[in-house]
Amino acid sequence: MRAVVAVIGKDTVGILAKVSGICAEHKANVMDVTQTIMQDLFAMTMLIEITDLTIEYIHFADKLKKAGEEMGLQIHVMHEDIFNSMHKI
Repeated sequence: MRAVVAVIGKDTVGILAKVSGICAEHKANVMDVTQTIMQDLFAMTMLIEITDLTIEYIHFADKLKKAGEEMGLQIHVMHEDIFNSMHKI
């Protein structure tokens, strides 16, 4: 199972490290990352493997959301099945 993590907010040092650190802590493998900085706006999308999560998916998503709030960012985690359903034509 995979999930998509979207991160948006003001660019600061350590965003990628914080998000990937939480992933590593809970055995979510980062498979792909794309990020861009537009002036001072940071935007990142990650594809992560969540098959071996050490906590429930909802708690993992909440932990990332809370970390984002602490850093002044918006972090959304979407299960791959939901992501794919939303983007079917």
